[in-house]
Amino acid sequence: MNVAIVKYNAGNATSVCIALQRLGVEPMISDDRSVLASADKVIFPGVGEASAAMRYLREHGLDESIRSVRRPFLGICLGMQLLCESSEESATECLGVIPNRVLKFPSNGLKVPQIGWNTVSGLRSALFDGIDEGTYFYFVHGYYVEPGIDTIANAEYGVAFSAAINRANFYGVQFHPERSGQAGRRVLENFLKL
Repeated sequence: MNVAIVKYNAGNATSVCIALQRLGVEPMISDDRSVLASADKVIFPGVGEASAAMRYLREHGLDESIRSVRRPFLGICLGMQLLCESSEESATECLGVIPNRVLKFPSNGLKVPQIGWNTVSGLRSALFDGIDEGTYFYFVHGYYVEPGIDTIANAEYGVAFSAAINRANFYGVQFHPERSGQAGRRVLENFLKL
């Protein structure tokens, strides 16, 4: 299986690569548009700031490459947020693949960003096959994707938010599967089977 990990100036590509290697997959980390176009699966990791990430994607033509992917595609954390319409982080226009907004967490007496384990519920996708309602996943984020019709899993941290989204071949998870133990491993396995 030919799996590509999008290389850009924000990301946790190395840890995602190691998680895939543990599943017997040798991914290619690349910002080459032809590599992304020919991959069987594409993973778009992310840790960083939305406007800087989008600037890099546009400057390298990766924004159009990502929008044109027709194979299973998985955005992780910032990678999921960048699939959305816009982000309140630096008033950023994102890729617009999924018409949700990315909003800043209100403090509500909680520490922002959310760092740590949180439960996920309302699971409704093959991405979560074999995973129970209320399973814990590892999150690190100060912004969240608002719930909408493309939400396939929910979580709550002061407000309800999309823990995962899906539209056509594009999937996104706000949590880090590569840091979420056995449950995260199962999500990656399920994605590879899509």
